[in-house]
Amino acid sequence: MGNSMLNALIEEGPRMRTVSLPRGRHSLHTMPTSTGYEIRTDASYDWDGRRRGQTPFTVLQHTLAGAGNLRYESRNYRVREGETLLVLVPHNHRYWLERDGRWEFFWISMNGEEALRIHKAILAATGPVLKLKPETVEHLADCARRLILGGADAPGSASAIAYEAAMALYDDVFGSHPVFSQEYRTMQHVIDHILANLNKPLPVEEIAQISGLSRAHFSRVFAASEGMPPAEFVLRKRLQRATKLLTKTAHLSVKEVSSMCGFEDPNYFAKVFRRFFGASPTEFRTTGMYSSIQPANRGGPEMSDAGPQDNS
Repeated sequence: MGNSMLNALIEEGPRMRTVSLPRGRHSLHTMPTSTGYEIRTDASYDWDGRRRGQTPFTVLQHTLAGAGNLRYESRNYRVREGETLLVLVPHNHRYWLERDGRWEFFWISMNGEEALRIHKAILAATGPVLKLKPETVEHLADCARRLILGGADAPGSASAIAYEAAMALYDDVFGSHPVFSQEYRTMQHVIDHILANLNKPLPVEEIAQISGLSRAHFSRVFAASEGMPPAEFVLRKRLQRATKLLTKTAHLSVKEVSSMCGFEDPNYFAKVFRRFFGASPTEFRTTGMYSSIQPANRGGPEMSDAGPQDNS
């Protein structure tokens, strides 16, 4: 393939595409939000990761020529030709072009639970500036070009291309780092256990034992991989299961749903459910509020608990 896709992207000239797809009942785990190829030569190009809203997404941006600046938490980077910037939003970072500078790059922005999880794991392993293999850059350029040329017209095809880009990045980073890869696989095993046992108590100590890591180290690795503490992850997955049961199994009572999702106390279940979704489980079921199956972090003192029986 050589650099045929990268060359084609460049030859077709600077352009971008914002991916705006209708919201439906089904949330896809990886979705592109925008993509493009640009040549910037002015200091108006300046992005602050704390001022781009509260909806999480990622930016994967590869430098083709010139260079840009990145301030990531407390460290400064110069993102040069052949280097790839990866950041999450919202986050404490800023990337920009100085006066009289030049920065040529292509990018893919995406959101969705799986995209965020993979990119958080990569950031934890490598930091925000990566040196990718030429074949990976070519693959990412191909994904960007396909999204621009119409691959983002339907949700399924757009999601498939974004996921392909995320997996190409994953293979480049973790394929050559067996230690990182092993920790990532360990987290996958833990997540499988959690999802298979949401009806049971899942104290952090028990989950850490399954991982084979100490509780402290497990909690750090899990948070880096999933973007949240293990107890919060368990709580969110319990609530996601509850929304599905409430909308798809009318024969089950709210008390039965509560028990099947690991909440021993139905009153506590109702309280947490209302805090996340703005409605009681009964109201949620009768009004068909299924469009919001991803619990939002509404804060509050109970956010660190996966249920009254969980030890976080």
